[in-house]
Parts: sequence; C-alpha cells; structure tokens
Amino acid sequence: MGFISKILNDFITKRKDKKYLQKIESLKPPTILRSNIYEDKVCFSHIGLIGDIIYSIPCMLALAGNKKIELYLDISQTSMYPSKFKHYNGNKILTKESVEFLRPLILSNPKFSKCEVLTNEKIDYDLNEFRRYPFDYRMGNISRYYFLTFAVNYNLGNPWIEVFPNNDLKNEIIIARSFRYRAPSIDYSFLSSLDNISFIGLHTEFEDMKKAIPNIKHVLIDNALHMAQSIAGCKFFIGNQSFPFAVAEALKVKRVLEISYKTPNVIVEGENGYDFCFQTQFEQIIKDLN
Repeated sequence: MGFISKILNDFITKRKDKKYLQKIESLKPPTILRSNIYEDKVCFSHIGLIGDIIYSIPCMLALAGNKKIELYLDISQTSMYPSKFKHYNGNKILTKESVEFLRPLILSNPKFSKCEVLTNEKIDYDLNEFRRYPFDYRMGNISRYYFLTFAVNYNLGNPWIEVFPNNDLKNEIIIARSFRYRAPSIDYSFLSSLDNISFIGLHTEFEDMKKAIPNIKHVLIDNALHMAQSIAGCKFFIGNQSFPFAVAEALKVKRVLEISYKTPNVIVEGENGYDFCFQTQFEQIIKDLN
C-alpha cells in the first residue's frame, strides 16, 4: 500500500505542477510591475473584499514611495463566496455603502488622498492582478500575495494604520466573530464570567455570540474608522479571520486570532499578536492577557 500511495502522490504532485506551469505560461508577457502614469500620485484599483483591501495597504505604500495614493474600488463584481456563506454585502463583493463605510479609515492615513468608487479613472496598478496568479489562496499571508505579484516588500511587523484610540473602551475586551472562518469546537462561553466583554460587528453576529456570552455588550459603530478607534482603545481584541481582525492586525494592537485550520491565510506578525485554533490554548491566552 505504501508503494501505491507513493505512486499516487507523485502523480498528483506532477499534475499540480503541470497546471501551475500552464497558469504561469498564460501570464506571459507578465503584467507591467512598475507603472508611472502620473508624476505626483499613484492610482490603485481593487475589487475588495474590504479585509483584502486592508491587507493590500502595505503593497500600496511600498509601490507609492513618496507619492500620494488614490484608491478606486470596483463595485461591479459579484461575490466569490458560495451562497451558503453569510456575508454583509449579499451577492456583491463591494457596494457603494461598503465604500462609504471604508473611506474614513483609508483617508485617516495621510498617504491617501482619495478613496472612491471606480468609474473611468486611469490606474497605475490593478491590485486584483494577484488573483491571476496560481497561489493556493487557502494559506499563506494575504498581504504577501500582493508582494509576490508586484515584487515589493514592507515590514508587516510594523503598523500600517494609525488612529486615535477610543479610550472609553480601555477596560473592555472586544470580540468580533463572523460566521465564516470559525475554528471547530471553539467555545467562547468561558468569557461569560467577565463583565468587561463587548462585541463589534453585525447584529446577527452579535445575537449569535450572546448565546455563548449572554452579558456581552454591543459596540455600535458608524464606519470603519470608528471600528478602528474602538479596537485601538480596548484592553485587547479577539477576532477570527474577518475584517475587524484585519484592522487589528494593521494597528498592531494587542490581539488574539481565531485561526481557521482549513484556510489559515491570515498571519499574526509583530508584537502583541497571539493566535489559536484549540480551546485549551485559547483559554490560556485569555487568562494570561487578562
């Protein structure tokens, strides 16, 4: 059986390598990696998701250098998620409302001068180019997909978003947990003994978390900047692989990541970062931080 398994594994590997090489061949000649349409600014486009946009900021900063950044977001694309997945934008990747939600946070970075819906602007870099390359998107580091595509680097251990913290939440432990990317068997109910637990996210997600933590409070926010200020100001943050954790990772606040073992494509880098996918380790991390 071992000999047969080896032959089968070799066959599968060669088949994967062949498909990979065919994909690479289809990309020739390669996309221009260094664009310079404008003298005083660099223009980027992206289709989202909004977490992906946050993870693409280091690439934009590296490519822009000393120039200002204009970001244009394409709201015409349909969702890449199966219909069984619950997502705040329904069947769209981005909507006009999600651009409005995201804009204040993007523009809080002085490097950015615009964050608008894409119309007919001339673009230096289409950040969606990374999706043309044969990455295994289930793993790795989302930010590094852009580095591999555009041949740049940025120190991901440093913050790439800075905001004024909401110090009213300095004693609160804030949780965000989307319905996607949950680690099996993880139970948050041990946190119900604490009285300084708050939730940030959609109402449906909050109601679901109340089943485990009945006394949890809901932090209501108007936009992504308010969310970032809340996360920056709290005692520490717990999240799974969704938009709020992307913000926490960009801020480099004290943060704890629930890892999806099927799709471990969010990596904690730098100080103050912890991650877990098993219950005992989860509880130990929270005990140490609290």
